[in-house]
Amino acid sequence: MDFQVVVLAGGNSKNLTPLVSKELPKPLLPVANCPVLNYVLHQLEQSNLKDLIVVVEGEDAALFVGAWISGTFIDRLHVEIAAVPEDIGTAGALRAISHHLTAKDILVVSGDLVSDVPPGALAATHRRHDAAVTTMLCSIPVSGPLESGSSGGKDKAKKLGCYNIIGLDPSKQFLLHIATGAEIEKDARISKRILHAVGQMEMRSDLMDAHMYAFKRSVLQEVLDIKDTFQSLKEDVVPYLVRSQLKSEALLNRTPQGEENSNEKVSSQNNQAFISRILANASTPSFHGLYSENPDGSSSTRKTHKCCVYIASSSSYCVRLNSIQAFMDINRDVTGDADHLLSPNNIIGPSPKLGTKTTVGPNCRLGEGSEMGDKCQVKRSIIGRHCRIGSHVKVVNSVVMNHVTIGDGCIIQGSVICSNVQLQERVVLKDCQVGAGFVVTAGSEYKAESLAKKEK
Repeated sequence: MDFQVVVLAGGNSKNLTPLVSKELPKPLLPVANCPVLNYVLHQLEQSNLKDLIVVVEGEDAALFVGAWISGTFIDRLHVEIAAVPEDIGTAGALRAISHHLTAKDILVVSGDLVSDVPPGALAATHRRHDAAVTTMLCSIPVSGPLESGSSGGKDKAKKLGCYNIIGLDPSKQFLLHIATGAEIEKDARISKRILHAVGQMEMRSDLMDAHMYAFKRSVLQEVLDIKDTFQSLKEDVVPYLVRSQLKSEALLNRTPQGEENSNEKVSSQNNQAFISRILANASTPSFHGLYSENPDGSSSTRKTHKCCVYIASSSSYCVRLNSIQAFMDINRDVTGDADHLLSPNNIIGPSPKLGTKTTVGPNCRLGEGSEMGDKCQVKRSIIGRHCRIGSHVKVVNSVVMNHVTIGDGCIIQGSVICSNVQLQERVVLKDCQVGAGFVVTAGSEYKAESLAKKEK
């Protein structure tokens, strides 16, 4: 397909403190005992997109991520690690590595995206339309706090947020308007030129920008050069291209093409057949082509570019790990309804040791080398590798990372326990986050607290 892939992996996200650290950057945060970045790279590999640049914020984080990729995907992917400064934004990160971009089209994927939507489907849609940008849209995920004290299997208090206001043409192929962030609260301002050209627009608030984009490289590089203050792809670059699609100065008009998106869930086994079907579908003229014609049908000097969408099926799984709540949601989902994302899909890893009358319920993972004492209960939780858990311990709706020591009689509900933490006897934690290496003294009780070592 001649696509170059850029994975924006991030680094030490402030939204995920104290889960992330210098030793555990965001791309390596565990989702069901597997780094979140693994889910993106696996999906790219399944779509035969194997020429990658993985962009990591910070030199130290880049070394950790590079070492993990080398050990996990050796001989499977061609990966170049690029370290960029922190806090320069997604557009700034692409600007920093723009000299590495050489292919005709660039696929940009957020490294925190956990999804079963094949990236190749977006790439095929983009290529078929000869678009300047193609954005993947997916249904807004249901999110909310876990029912920590529930023993009846309630997952969460369902809440739907408003992520974007999306304007689509009647065929749902082209992106006509997008509002993100603070713009959602403002009155929508729609280009008269676009409304006149398309005739009508469907406004949607039930879709979100999944932070997966295909760009025509020449257009992307020109926008990054001209608009040197743009920091965000989602809030700056994509809205700019959408607003200017009928007054483009970045792209000569191409032969119009179009087709209705295919909204179906696709397994890795038939990715290639699915992508070929998208590329082969019959095309019809877009409003861009009609707009760029004179009344007599001849070509005019008007320049346009196409901003297209690929809308994932409503049954697809698509969530970004960009907050502590999202971290909890994703870990719950991939051991529950979205367990098809796990590979291999085993509940208990090799060589764990369980005491007498200890139970590990459904939707749990227990990492290799971990040990649990007698009369323990684990429900809807993930236990990492090489943990030492005493007797009479209860872990519910929680994530325990690697090399954690938990003393006798502890109760952990709705919490995240980072690596190398020590919980002494009879500790009670509810809806807490405990940073790496922290020691919680015996008999302590905390609710909705963030516990972490002070930085030196």
